[in-house]
Amino acid sequence: MVNGKKEYDVVKEGEEEILKINANSWPYPPSVEENGLVMVRVIDYLSEFPAVSRIIFNQKRNFVYDREQTQMLIEVALLYNHLSKQKSLISMGNFGEDVNKYSEARYLIFNLLRSDPIGAYVETSRLLRENEIKVKKINNEPALQATLNYIDFLKYLKENLEKTKLINGIKNQLSGHRIGDRSIYKDIFRPVISPDFMLTRMVSGVPLDAEAIDSYNTENINVNIFRTTSDIKLLYHITPPELKLTEEEYELVNLARAVLAEHRPRDEEFLEPERMRRTFTNIGKDLLLELSEQKGYEIPLDKIKKLSEILVRATIGFGMVEHLLADQKVQDITINSPVGENPIFINHADYGECVTNIIPSVEDSEGWATKFRLLSARPLDEANPILDTELGIPGAKARVAIISNPLNPYGLAFALRRHRDKPWTLPLFINNQMINPLGAGLMSFLIDGARTLLVAGTRSSGKTSFLGGLLVEIMRKYRVIILEDTIELPSSALRELGYNIQNMKVRSALTVGGTEVGADEGIRTSLRMGDSSLIVGEVRSQEARALYEAMRIGALANVVAGTIHGDSPYGVFDRVVNDLGVPKTSFKATDIIVITNPVKSAGGLKSFRRVQSITEVRKHWQDDPLREKGFVDLMKYNTKTDKLEPTDELINGDSEVLKKIASNVKEFVGDWDAIWENIQLRSKMKETLVDYANKSLLYDLLEAKFVIESNDMFHRISDEIKEEVGALDNKRIFFEWDEWVKREIKKRVL
Repeated sequence: MVNGKKEYDVVKEGEEEILKINANSWPYPPSVEENGLVMVRVIDYLSEFPAVSRIIFNQKRNFVYDREQTQMLIEVALLYNHLSKQKSLISMGNFGEDVNKYSEARYLIFNLLRSDPIGAYVETSRLLRENEIKVKKINNEPALQATLNYIDFLKYLKENLEKTKLINGIKNQLSGHRIGDRSIYKDIFRPVISPDFMLTRMVSGVPLDAEAIDSYNTENINVNIFRTTSDIKLLYHITPPELKLTEEEYELVNLARAVLAEHRPRDEEFLEPERMRRTFTNIGKDLLLELSEQKGYEIPLDKIKKLSEILVRATIGFGMVEHLLADQKVQDITINSPVGENPIFINHADYGECVTNIIPSVEDSEGWATKFRLLSARPLDEANPILDTELGIPGAKARVAIISNPLNPYGLAFALRRHRDKPWTLPLFINNQMINPLGAGLMSFLIDGARTLLVAGTRSSGKTSFLGGLLVEIMRKYRVIILEDTIELPSSALRELGYNIQNMKVRSALTVGGTEVGADEGIRTSLRMGDSSLIVGEVRSQEARALYEAMRIGALANVVAGTIHGDSPYGVFDRVVNDLGVPKTSFKATDIIVITNPVKSAGGLKSFRRVQSITEVRKHWQDDPLREKGFVDLMKYNTKTDKLEPTDELINGDSEVLKKIASNVKEFVGDWDAIWENIQLRSKMKETLVDYANKSLLYDLLEAKFVIESNDMFHRISDEIKEEVGALDNKRIFFEWDEWVKREIKKRVL
């Protein structure tokens, strides 16, 4: 009992029953592996509640024993429960009134089995060997029978112990083991230790068979990548600052969290998440300072700031998920149901699918679902079991998909797709080999030529990121309307960089009813909002017809682009025409289809995102563009060279789209060489930026801010030279642009 209350309780979390033990009054750590008294208590509790799947001790921190470790202890508890009720088995009469045998039997079951089951097995084996030798020398019949009964008891105990997973796994490693030596338990029982203000469990230990293959740091965490023999997936292991607090810091955060828990933000505050976060961060700082003064702790101000960030993550934030999103190499985060029984999985830019050392709780998932519902102002209930929304935290943004009952019979599940905080650019894609310089030059030319584009690919192929990179190629003098049901494209960042951008947020194709405007009506509305480039985040449903209406009406002077699921140009045609009901004649409004897809390594363990084709859609076909050669590849990915290579059609100028662009530019009309040279000029400039960035280690040259300035300078220099000499002098344009870049690099170095 603790303060008149039971020190333990069994609680239900989802499908699990959890044994929670309050060990704050104990004079020793709550360690099953180190302390026999703790093991005795646990065996006694498990004898009463053998259906639990986890054990959680609380002693300032949470010490969590997982399902596998708990099951080992339950097997011992069930054996103890069974043997302790077998009165005839351990009665004095069964051992011929031999007090020593009776005492040994009771000691094995009531003491050693509960506190040291491995020791009980070793001692039982020793006593069995000893008595099997002795029995051969006994001539007295009563004594002989008593010893035989004792041998039967020892055999029975040993056999049952060997049936437990605990003993069966290590019985061949016990040579020389001494009773009372608990070091072997430390290899078997390894609790997950976390602060009790953190509901999420963190597996801090590393598997014994783990081989470290990479290590790096983000702003707040240390990341280690391990390979293990037990799983083909790699282990993504983090050590967050929450696990590195001193006792004083831990106490302050715990006290502050208890105070903030009484001041839950109002629902309407979630509509302004950035403001709410700033407010709670400031409140947290003041509260931590006040508490540190009351306690007489000397905590530096910079540490107070770090503690306030931990406090915000643990209250209004998203806990360990925020650490994962802060790692720019994490692309996808998956939280499967039943939550609490599974670790979080991620997709890593360098290592593909990985399992993490993070296990969220049911309370975590329910809290996140509530926050996402409030942030999105969309329902998440039995009538609406699907929620698509977005999450923005300092340093990262993500698209979020949630499913719940009845679609998901096991509760809640989450999938987060991380987006770069800064927009992607074509030079960045060149640097990570998603596209080569010539492909980037061609895309730049097509964007300037105000074509209609669809970027297609499978899930996680990078199509939305690539579309975001194409946005950077639109000159800042043009207005852009971006239409999305879930904010993924980098509109805010581009707006800060001087773009004239209008966002339109429409109803998700998966949402029934609600007050949001449908995507099709949103597209039609955009056509009434003046001369603008139109960018559709993803073509999913009824908006397809409206998008093609926009392509046919609004594409004469502006870019119209979007993303769509499809693994080939014909796959896009099939989806648009047969699935989404767009007439074949309308599909001809598409000028270019870009296919982006992952390419797997030979072993299948890694994948790399690549642009696999840039395809022109011709207009002469009637029924089937594939059969009637309506698709003409301008560039095609070569698996052997791992490069996007120009086709004969592009090299020879057999492109109706490029000729149509040229027909509106005086310098290009009827001159394929001039078009090709301009594409190569753009290609050379982007390749040069990448070379300079890698040589100088100034990788901000590849980011949107500098790339946009570079594009502006290219257009400015081109116009100035054209005005001066009456023609586009590509060599001189490149020379002057290159000199400008060198000056900018020099400024940064100095």
